[in-house]
Amino acid sequence: MRAIIAALAVLACGAAEAKERVPVKEKVLVIAHRGASGLRPEHTLSAYALAIEQGADFIEPDLVLTKDNVLVARHENDITGTTDVAAHPEFATRKATKMIDGQAHTGWFTEDFTLAELKTLRARERLAQLRPASAAFDGRFEVPTFAEVIALAKKHGVGIYPETKHPSYFRSIGQPMEARLVAALQAAGWDSASSPVFIQSFEVNNLKALHTMTKVRLIQLMDGSSAPPDGAAPSYAAMATPEGLKAVAAYAYGIGPNKAMIWRGEGAPTTLVADAHAAGLKVHPWTFRSENAFLPIGLRSGADPAAHGRVTAEIRAYIDFGVDGFFTDFPAIGVAARNGADQ
Repeated sequence: MRAIIAALAVLACGAAEAKERVPVKEKVLVIAHRGASGLRPEHTLSAYALAIEQGADFIEPDLVLTKDNVLVARHENDITGTTDVAAHPEFATRKATKMIDGQAHTGWFTEDFTLAELKTLRARERLAQLRPASAAFDGRFEVPTFAEVIALAKKHGVGIYPETKHPSYFRSIGQPMEARLVAALQAAGWDSASSPVFIQSFEVNNLKALHTMTKVRLIQLMDGSSAPPDGAAPSYAAMATPEGLKAVAAYAYGIGPNKAMIWRGEGAPTTLVADAHAAGLKVHPWTFRSENAFLPIGLRSGADPAAHGRVTAEIRAYIDFGVDGFFTDFPAIGVAARNGADQ
């Protein structure tokens, strides 16, 4: 009898050790795209705070520079559609046409304003026709600095996921942003692979430069129908091949592909997730939005572009495909989908 008990004890101990050796699957990350940008004007402290309240793991500020070289959170350096700048007669003469990433843009640009001047503007909803409830908050919020976003994230214990916007353009006008970004992160105590930070970019050379400047994790953004604006690769499609992904893995921790590069809403998914994982890369697709206008046909509800469709089902499908995180304008829905609840 004693021998049997001893044998059972050994088996139990071995089972416990085996259980401890089983790797725990990492939590799929919910990344608040420009904050809770489906509910508040994007890239405002209010949008970021709501995203944190709704359970996002990371908040995402797109970064551009002011005339006096301060990093601020705006989707583009062209602030015509995301602020009330056009209603400020004192800035009427600042309107200009510029070539950015090979395309002409006419409007008002952050690099022509000091931070003090930008702070006199107020944010506006960029997609007002689709998001009238968010547009009701137009005129209430300032343009935040990157430092303010960092402070908010640190206060609430969430991560940040900054994107460098048009770094080649800013470098061409004498305002390189890499050193300023790294310095801001170092000032926050974030300069390691374990820091709650991912830096993302659609450009390649920008990330390669950052790879030599910081240990923070880097994410190569991709959009299947185009190419890196810095001309560092012939196309994102070429970068998304098994060989291309191996090259990306030399400087990046993961990729952030357009979700359509993984699945178009019907049929089988592509091999991108499996290929990226084989290259040692994480996969964080963008962007999951509730409105019919952004959903595959089979997941829409009715014909109204602004009506909300079955985005929870879409997110769950991508989780089943094996993504490691995802960007969403609706963090509460993303968290519920990730956790298996209906929303």
